[in-house]
Amino acid sequence: MILDGHAPDAIAIAEAARVLRAGGLVAFPTETVYGLGADASSDTAVAGIFAAKGRPADHPLIVHVAAGAKGAQALSRFAQPLPPFAQKLVQAFWPGPLTLIVTRQPGVGTAAAGGQDTIGLRCPAHPVAQALLEACAEQGVPGLAGPSANRFGRVSPTTAQHVHDEFGDALLVIDGGACEVGIESTIVDCSRGAPVLLRPGLITRDQIEAAVGEPLRDREVLDTPDPRASGTLEAHYAPDAKVRLMDPKAIQTGLDVLGANAAHIAVWTRSNVRSRSQRVLLRRMPDDAAATAQQLFAVLREFDAQGVKLIWVETPPDTPEWEGVKDRLQRAAAA
Repeated sequence: MILDGHAPDAIAIAEAARVLRAGGLVAFPTETVYGLGADASSDTAVAGIFAAKGRPADHPLIVHVAAGAKGAQALSRFAQPLPPFAQKLVQAFWPGPLTLIVTRQPGVGTAAAGGQDTIGLRCPAHPVAQALLEACAEQGVPGLAGPSANRFGRVSPTTAQHVHDEFGDALLVIDGGACEVGIESTIVDCSRGAPVLLRPGLITRDQIEAAVGEPLRDREVLDTPDPRASGTLEAHYAPDAKVRLMDPKAIQTGLDVLGANAAHIAVWTRSNVRSRSQRVLLRRMPDDAAATAQQLFAVLREFDAQGVKLIWVETPPDTPEWEGVKDRLQRAAAA
């Protein structure tokens, strides 16, 4: 069931908060992707997320908290005191598409953390998400565990309809419109004494380093292994069709070789390519990284809906603003 999260009577928000308070699941919008939410303080409720997604129980979730005073209370409930550089990141980017991996308070959020001593926390910027988090906090739900609202390893949803297509009428979905960012949050590990980038996103390395006043630490030289974090498996974000990253010359060569017989192929490029086959789907990728990120998962879902078997994508540039898009495409291609 889809309810309008922007409705002025706030019935959708009240109903969602009631379901979550009772231990149920609700899909809700954020600026990145739609999340599948449950009470992060209830291990029983969080178990419902793992079951619905088919997600391994040791693969941790991100806990979403409200802004302002309620968010500060949730932060202190789930996390031990933050190091100064993590506090700077909170001040610079919350609410926004940044997740911090921090040291967890013992006995709280164990299931959401995948059993680790660390936990991922984020304060989303979407107004509907914030309204829901506020309503939940007022009912004693301090934060929502909220991985992407899709089956584990598959393409993340960026509209309410995507979620409905995935889970059907049984799941309550709060519609907040299409997600503005379109790829998951940047993840920075703050649990080992220095900032470490675990997953790129809209917020870039340069922005993080400017905010904390120090360089990101190279994860390969640290003595301790990375904490497990959402969306960092080698293969992830995968459509049914096989994704292949290619340079424009290779794409054009492939289309020329196949000629008029080419079929069941979709092509997403910034460069102009051509095909003699009417059965090849050609789609233009934006030149702007942020616009490409916003479209990425919707485009992959659209290609699947068209029944293609292969998706050829022009490899994004090796520049900071494209790092998040390239990361998602590489993981989709590895599946």
